[in-house]
Amino acid sequence: MNYVIDAHGLTKRYRRTVAVDNIDLQIPAGRIVGLIGPNGAGKTSALKAILGLATYEGSLSVLGKNPSSDRAALMEDVCFIADVAVLPRWIRVWQLIDLTEKIHPKFSREKCLRYLSSTKVTLDQRVKQLSKGMVAQLHLAIVMSIDVKLLVLDEPTLGLDILFRKQFYTNLLNDYFDEQRTILITTHQVEEIEHILSDLIFIQDGRIVLNSSMEDIQQGYAELMTAPDQAVAARALQPMHERELFGRHIFLFQNVNREQLKPLGEVRTPSVADLFVAIMSGDAA
Repeated sequence: MNYVIDAHGLTKRYRRTVAVDNIDLQIPAGRIVGLIGPNGAGKTSALKAILGLATYEGSLSVLGKNPSSDRAALMEDVCFIADVAVLPRWIRVWQLIDLTEKIHPKFSREKCLRYLSSTKVTLDQRVKQLSKGMVAQLHLAIVMSIDVKLLVLDEPTLGLDILFRKQFYTNLLNDYFDEQRTILITTHQVEEIEHILSDLIFIQDGRIVLNSSMEDIQQGYAELMTAPDQAVAARALQPMHERELFGRHIFLFQNVNREQLKPLGEVRTPSVADLFVAIMSGDAA
């Protein structure tokens, strides 16, 4: 299989600090992948290597290219959105569109104008005149108008209110994503993207601690909420994590038959946030 991202032994060091620690990672086309981790886990360092913005050790191929030596060619098929502040504040919208059209051979002015027509962004406005949500809409309109194979999003909706965040991901799915494109997202707002993800990766201390499809997660993990008098019986089934909420005990299990859990209480699939807390905590070890 040809992978969009294919890494083996990927390592990034900053002097004595190992930010990315010998990870293997293969991401095929047509996937929406969430790369989730606490601050300092190595997410940004991994993204910088993938985008050719940082040196690294190990083997790394992105769309069949070496990000370090073939970055110019790679960027014809890759787009990147970080915090919306990366857009120059002095530029007018029409100037940004003109500039993008001159720089990127796969940019469609027609598509961009069509996307912007559904927003309050006008062509004569400067970026500094736009609200943060409108800047996000402008940035996304630019990116969605470029025919690339890989879109990397690093905290793309940071600081936006919930309406803009939901609209951002709705537009991304409806107007951009298809089976030929791959999207890699890092965010702390995991509850807002779990419904769009096809795959989930947890990274901690530079190492991957979970790499699974959402389908496998739904089948492999179960959360049990039970009354205190059933807690001992639940613990006997060796949960990977336990917490207490309003007097109820909540257990997280991996690869346990749900039929064994049902007599003990309410059984459900854990949210990405709950799974993240369980795996990242000391109890999960």
